[in-house]
Amino acid sequence: MPTVADTIVEILADAGVQRIYGLPGDSLNGFTDAIRRADAVSWQHVRHEEAAAFAAAADAALTGSLAVCAGSCGPGNLHLINGLFDANRSRVPVLAIAAQIPAAEIGSGYFQETHPQDLFRECSVYTELVSVPEQLPRVLEIAMRTAIERRGVAVVVIPGEIFLTDTAGRPKSAPIVATESVVRPSDASLQAAADILNQAKKVTILGGAGTQGAHDAVVEIAGRLNAPVVHALRGKEFLEHDNPFDVGMTGLLGFASGYRAMESCDALLMLGTDFPYQQFYPSKGTIVQVDIRGEQLGRRTPIDLGLVGDVGDTIAALLPLLEQKTNTKHLDSSLAHYAKSRKQLDDLADNDRNRTPIHPQYVARLVSELASEDAVFIPDVGSPVVWAARYLELNGSRRLIGSFTHGTMANALPQAIGAQTAFPGRQVVALSGDGGLAMLFGELLTVRQNKLPVKIVVFNNSSLNFVEVEMKAAGFVNYGTGLDNPNFADVANALGIHGQRVEKPDDLRGALTAAFEHDGPALVDVVTARQELSIPPAITAQQVKGFTLYAMRTIMSGRGDELVDLADTNVFRRLFD
Repeated sequence: MPTVADTIVEILADAGVQRIYGLPGDSLNGFTDAIRRADAVSWQHVRHEEAAAFAAAADAALTGSLAVCAGSCGPGNLHLINGLFDANRSRVPVLAIAAQIPAAEIGSGYFQETHPQDLFRECSVYTELVSVPEQLPRVLEIAMRTAIERRGVAVVVIPGEIFLTDTAGRPKSAPIVATESVVRPSDASLQAAADILNQAKKVTILGGAGTQGAHDAVVEIAGRLNAPVVHALRGKEFLEHDNPFDVGMTGLLGFASGYRAMESCDALLMLGTDFPYQQFYPSKGTIVQVDIRGEQLGRRTPIDLGLVGDVGDTIAALLPLLEQKTNTKHLDSSLAHYAKSRKQLDDLADNDRNRTPIHPQYVARLVSELASEDAVFIPDVGSPVVWAARYLELNGSRRLIGSFTHGTMANALPQAIGAQTAFPGRQVVALSGDGGLAMLFGELLTVRQNKLPVKIVVFNNSSLNFVEVEMKAAGFVNYGTGLDNPNFADVANALGIHGQRVEKPDDLRGALTAAFEHDGPALVDVVTARQELSIPPAITAQQVKGFTLYAMRTIMSGRGDELVDLADTNVFRRLFD
């Protein structure tokens, strides 16, 4: 007689789910055994449940389909929470199966008792406890549909014994996959937007993750409006390539041209972006915002008109209402400023006469140059995201994913596991910080055990580098941020992973080439400059004051040698130009 667990696996397989990421546990035994007996779904073993959730998030981000992870009762599924927060905030469809203690013991303080339906509520779009077998499969199907249509995390909490009960069967329904719809504003709303844009003399476009699939439409409307296109970080992979109107990125990780193009416009058209930093929005001008979620409208900056719609669908309906602008002064000025900003950034990524320690900009530029044309790049949160945002060249086939909204350390390696599992023949490059890699170090064993050919490039600056930059900007002496690291390449080799350590710039190209060509997992441990700064495009007086205070306190604490190293970086001089 099939069990409830068998029915769960059948429903998942019907929806196209091929993989479930997790770590076994006794309360999951009925579920994992059903997977063992199934042909269509496989169990993807990890060493930590947090990695399982990150892997599922990456899988969903790249495939666009529902991905699944699972955790045993109590501490097992509690470990999922950070990865599920990331998935939910990144708006990717993930289902989490959270096993629970025996139903009769809930509320008694039983061994490993928690209440997952309460714990996961903040990081999910749907959470429900299955109290009796008869709730399945309906609760599961509701959870899957909600995760897919709302693009978020759904959690189904199931006591372990329910997996083992006989199934009551289910009426066969259509597979639960994403629907396709046309979503655009009303004609009146579109006309209101067209009136604003037609009257404006200087229009700038800001695009984010919601422009996925709408690259050509954004380029077309930019041409109609002679508008420079600025992208948020999550819009980089969708807007930067093959775009003659691109003027770079804005925000803390961006550079001056993107900031200037927005500040100097008299109308800003926001397309599918939830860009969070209020200080980078224009101080004047009219703002039109397009987003598929109405609740997003106006929550970052005051707007003059909000439109609910898919970016591609909305542009298609809006274009016939727009006049062709002939004045290119704003666009030409923005493109010229971008060229200047781009050159300044590229100059920082030179080899610099084989000088050590290696500039992290040079590492990112070489990775971009040597990686495959359809590589998936996954940077750790912190300074690796800065270098990825500024130096990775995307072409429409490459992907850039990461923890760009939740912003957690240690995302790169476990997300690379999910990406490589979903696409075993595609090059996946994890751009790991030394702190991020160490936090989930055990997942190197997952890479080896699962024979995943992930390429790991470690920015090894022996510090929590981005935290140090934040301390400097706030006027604090760096404290508690130093890392006493092993030779990561030696550790990798000891684990059966190809490893190579690089300390000189002239050796980097050969090491990366060897790693990328290696038939299996590879790690390149690159010793990079600790004092390299990543300065935002708009430097406030408060930040200059903070850096000055940091310098004074550092000298007074007897650590003036840090300032000598810092002053030797080109970026530092920008603070006091």
